Amino acid sequence: MDRVTAEPVYSIPAIVGEGSIWDAANQRLLWVDILAHKIYAFNPQNGSNTSYDIGQDVGTIVLTDSGLWAYADENGIGYLNPDTGEISEGAKPEKDHPEIRFNDGKCDPRGTFWAGTMAYDCTNGAGRLYEFDSKGAIEVKIEGTTISNGLAWNSDCKKFYFIDSLTYEIHQYDYDIDTGAIQNKKVIATIEKETGLPDGMTIDSDDYLWVALFDGGKVIRINPQTGETVFEVCLPVPKVTSCAFGGENLDELYITTANYLMDEEALEKYPLSGSLFKAKLPFKGVLPYKMK
Repeated sequence: MDRVTAEPVYSIPAIVGEGSIWDAANQRLLWVDILAHKIYAFNPQNGSNTSYDIGQDVGTIVLTDSGLWAYADENGIGYLNPDTGEISEGAKPEKDHPEIRFNDGKCDPRGTFWAGTMAYDCTNGAGRLYEFDSKGAIEVKIEGTTISNGLAWNSDCKKFYFIDSLTYEIHQYDYDIDTGAIQNKKVIATIEKETGLPDGMTIDSDDYLWVALFDGGKVIRINPQTGETVFEVCLPVPKVTSCAFGGENLDELYITTANYLMDEEALEKYPLSGSLFKAKLPFKGVLPYKMK
C-alpha cells in the first residue's frame, strides 16, 4: 500500500487540535483547540497562526455565506466575526447539560450546520447529532451516539458518512438533499482497534474517505465501496484528530493532532504532539459547504 509522511507546518502543543477546514477565499486553514477554547486561522503563506479565544470548549468550526465563522461550543453554536473578534450566540440545545459538550461538525450540501455531542466522561449513548440552520431551527439527526465525530457527504449528495468513534465503524446513510433526511444506516468499514480510534473525516474528489486515527499516528484513505484502506498518511505523533484538504489545488492534506493526557515520557518521545501537519498528495479534495 502506498503511503506518505506528513510534515509539521506549525509547531504548537495543542491539547486537542480539531475541526480543520479550508477557507479557500483567504487561502488559510481554520482549526480549533477544543480544551484551550481557541479557534485558529493558519496562513501557510507566512506561517502565522491567528488565535481567537471563545471562552469555553469549542469543538469545530464552519464557514458561512455571511463571512462569519460558525462554531460548536459546549452548549450549542455561536458565531465569530473574524475581523472584529465579536461573538454572537446561536441556538444552545445543551445549555442545561453541563456534562455534555459539542465535538465535531460540518455543513451539509443544503447549508445547515451538523454538529454532534458527547459526554465529558464518554458515557455510552449520551450524545446526539444535531442539525442547525441560520434561523435558529434545530433538529436531532441521530440519537444515542457516544463520541460524535467525522462527517462527510459524497459528490452526488446521496450519501452521508458518519463516525461514532467508539463503534470503530464508518457508517453510511442515504441522504435526501431536498429535506436533509437520513435513513438506511449501513456499516461500510470497520477499523481494527489496534489500528487506532476513528476520529475526524473528510472526502476527496473520487468520493474516497480520509479518516484520522487517534492513537494510530496516521490518516487512512478508505474505499467506501469495499471498506478497504488503500492509502496512508503517516505522522510522527500518535494522536491524530482531523484532516482537511487545502492549498491552491486542494491537493494538500492538513492534519490536526493532540497531546491530550500524554505524560512527560510520551511527550519526550513525540515532541510534536499537538502540532499542525501537512502532506502533499496525488489526490484532490473538495471545498467544504458553507452555512447559509
